[in-house]
Amino acid sequence: MALTQDQINRYSRHLLLPEVGVEGQEKICDSKVLLIGTGGLGSPLALYLAAAGVGNLGLIDFDVVDLSNLQRQVAHGESTVGKLKVDSAKARIADLNSSINVTTYNTRLSSENVMEIFADYDIIVDGTDNFPTRYLASDACVLLKKPYIYGCILRFEGQASVFDSRVGPCYRCLYPEPPPPGLVPSCAEGGVIGILPGIVGLIQANEVVKLILGKGESLVGRLLLFDALAMKFREMKLRKDKACPICGDNPTITELIDYEEFCGIRPVEESANDAEMEIAVEQVKQMLDSGHGFKLIDVREPSEYEICKIAQATLIPLGDIEAKDPEKLNGLSPDEEIVLHCKAGVRSMKALKVLEEMGFSNLKSMRGGINEWSEKIDSSVPLY
Repeated sequence: MALTQDQINRYSRHLLLPEVGVEGQEKICDSKVLLIGTGGLGSPLALYLAAAGVGNLGLIDFDVVDLSNLQRQVAHGESTVGKLKVDSAKARIADLNSSINVTTYNTRLSSENVMEIFADYDIIVDGTDNFPTRYLASDACVLLKKPYIYGCILRFEGQASVFDSRVGPCYRCLYPEPPPPGLVPSCAEGGVIGILPGIVGLIQANEVVKLILGKGESLVGRLLLFDALAMKFREMKLRKDKACPICGDNPTITELIDYEEFCGIRPVEESANDAEMEIAVEQVKQMLDSGHGFKLIDVREPSEYEICKIAQATLIPLGDIEAKDPEKLNGLSPDEEIVLHCKAGVRSMKALKVLEEMGFSNLKSMRGGINEWSEKIDSSVPLY
């Protein structure tokens, strides 16, 4: 596709680069790139790839814009809070570069739709924050023989790489097995400095453009590690695993699997035992109001406790409980009735199971955590 006069004006700084030139810019304008997620990583990816002239962008996300997103998700704004992220990002791209063809998928990526969606794109870029989607996207890219550009962020640290099983390792070569559920916190639980996804997302965007141009040295076979606090980059060499179950010499995975099950995330209908160990926020409120003798334990981090708290709760962070050191349990007795809570109910359930192993028996986890407490009991407790 020959460049128009408007495109020559817009991309003139690219055209001056010998590594790009007219031919390279035409490749960029003809390319098809899919972004999984339009959040922290997906926002800078979408904006800079659109600015660079990537002619066909696919955006897949099923979430809506929340005020807490705006600290880092720069494709969205106050005017789009409550709107679908894919629609918000598409409108922002249209304002930045109206010549870009944007296709949106307001859906959750799954084994049922991934092959059909991926088939229309040259490069797949991962901006998600969960392990099932990462393994799903990587496996699909191996089966379809497409490059998978990986990025990951948490707190002050980020990672990036390019996985392409045709010329190097895949994601499974680096991480053959997912971590146990709950071991690695999400950004919603552990936090993230807002600038970090911009840095990592732009590294991913840079890799996209290099792949399109066929120039430079890509991150295939390398894992780039970034520490924002120390302002240091490190690099790990990656090798293709000959025993990899999907891209190795004798693959055992030849079709997509159940990635929720693979990552140890049980469907709701299989969580009956957990449900029996939970207690509703309304019941906890009744117990507090009636003077019922029990201990309410907050297992969040001290920084979260400073943001908001339930007045009657005692702070014992999950890490102190996991240490299984009685001196860190603030005098808790196995004979006491204990209700545990966190932000949304995940960490409190984990703490419950650790305390069970220590001999505690009269335990409950407050369903929905302090978020649900704020929504149903006390709106003066801030959501975060």
